Amino acid sequence: MQFQNVSILSLGHVDAPHRVTSADMCARLAPTMQRLGMRPDQLESASGIVARRYWDPGIQPSEVAALAAERALAQGGVNRARMGIVVNTSVCRDYIEPSTACLVHHRLGLSAECMNFDLGNACLAFMSGMQVVGNMIERGQIDYGLIVDGESARFVQEATIARLQRPETTEEEFRSQFATLTLGSGAAAMVLARSDLAPAGHRFLGVVNRAATQHSGLCKGQVDEMHTDAKALLVAGLGLATETYAEAKAAFGWDGRNVDEYVLHQVSGTHTAMLCQTLGLDPKKVMAIFPEFGNIGPASVPIVLSKAADSGRLVKGSRVALMGIGSGLNCSMAEVVW
Repeated sequence: MQFQNVSILSLGHVDAPHRVTSADMCARLAPTMQRLGMRPDQLESASGIVARRYWDPGIQPSEVAALAAERALAQGGVNRARMGIVVNTSVCRDYIEPSTACLVHHRLGLSAECMNFDLGNACLAFMSGMQVVGNMIERGQIDYGLIVDGESARFVQEATIARLQRPETTEEEFRSQFATLTLGSGAAAMVLARSDLAPAGHRFLGVVNRAATQHSGLCKGQVDEMHTDAKALLVAGLGLATETYAEAKAAFGWDGRNVDEYVLHQVSGTHTAMLCQTLGLDPKKVMAIFPEFGNIGPASVPIVLSKAADSGRLVKGSRVALMGIGSGLNCSMAEVVW
């Protein structure tokens, strides 16, 4: 899918305030890990994740998504009365119903004409939201659209730690829930606009997608529990990413030298390193946030993009590759010209 008249007008992110280290988690799980013969630093050594962030207890996804949205709206200077849609893409939700998007819509004081709904696609959802909103702008249905995401790892990790502390926990159970402990918390928002209305914006050129749903059983999550076959998921994900990257190179003319920054959905140190190795990406062009923030789910890609912009890694004209993959499996890759 190629776009001719879609730009990123603005984006913003919010880091959760409380730092929780992998060492702290392993200390709480020490009796179980010792009984199972695991290293005391297993979490950090295996994932490369030193810490992740938590919100204050009781903070809801809609609250932090709206907070990030306020930053993006202020940065873009757009009259919110002209916003045509708000799409929430978070895995975490305030409720099963109503949608988190409608809560964000209310918090932001958006107009009655502004559409709002949740879009779920695991860790790929924010990029899927960009594609849906971008298509609406390209077709002339709206002038401006907002994508938001608020993730919180506190509840699922506290529930998982409590389960793993039980004396009857087996090694198989521990390993299947291990990936849950790598999750992080954060919020992001992005305003997309018609390029002719955003002359200082950043061109969103398009997206390519591939699915490998035969692997849909490799990662299954509920609000309080997630089970993952991490090894099989890594292998299948790298295979799907390789196929998607071949399509992206053909669609956008990428050759490994003409991309200035790779913005990746970051699962862990192993995943990030293997992805770079498999696709031949220059690690120097990847801003790694996983050591301090963990896997922030669908918020990962926009948060990395926002942090890269804030740090000065992106300059006018930079070619930026967005690369996301989500349980299912689904993969998307897109280009933004900064």
